[in-house]
Amino acid sequence: MAMFMLAALAGCGRGDCLECNVPKMPTPLTIFAASSLKPAFDKLGEVARERQAAAPTFNYAGTQTLVSQLVQGAPGDVFASADTAHMTQLQTAGLISGQPTLFAHNKLEIAVAKGNPKGIHTLADLARPDLVVVLADQSVPAGKYAQQALAKAGVTVRPASYEQQVTGVLSKVALGEADAGIVYVSDIVTSGHVDGIAIPEAQNVIADYPIAVLKQSHAPGPAEDFISLILSAEGQAILRAAGFEGA
Repeated sequence: MAMFMLAALAGCGRGDCLECNVPKMPTPLTIFAASSLKPAFDKLGEVARERQAAAPTFNYAGTQTLVSQLVQGAPGDVFASADTAHMTQLQTAGLISGQPTLFAHNKLEIAVAKGNPKGIHTLADLARPDLVVVLADQSVPAGKYAQQALAKAGVTVRPASYEQQVTGVLSKVALGEADAGIVYVSDIVTSGHVDGIAIPEAQNVIADYPIAVLKQSHAPGPAEDFISLILSAEGQAILRAAGFEGA
């Protein structure tokens, strides 16, 4: 019996033991990510799975909603924010491991129906009384940025509704429930259901996107590897194709 066990152990050393040759399973990761990141992060998740580096599950929502969930104890491994303020909030709460890393930038654009039937060309047009305009709530990064852009342009808008995430603005314009809204360039690029009206640089706002490993992560190594994928040339190319600007 002793000789048999020694032989079995020796077999594992030679690599001909079935148990030794079982492929390593990808590490499950829970990624909390701003809703505007969905198209790009879904593709990044596919890359991670193909390489068997990780098996990410994504929780997309408005950044403020994600922060609220994490502060209340929701389990996760990585947090990707659409602004630095909410990342700082989690740092102050002691929920971030190490220092966040900026991985992308975004700009604002006016979303209008295909073909721009209402003839919207500037931020000033959004003040027209004949238009139904929707914005993200000011608690949402996209809503905060939209208010900053409108202030730069000296425009006052009375929106029909305030949405709890930027994808809500995009959806209402795409469905014809609103004539226009202010979203990210990346939303226009990836939607395919709306047209975008550029906002001049002097009136626009740069959105900074930071990412970090959560202190509660049960897989900090694979979480760091996923962030490294995002920062790699391949990851940055995926983000640029989705309308973001590189880090």
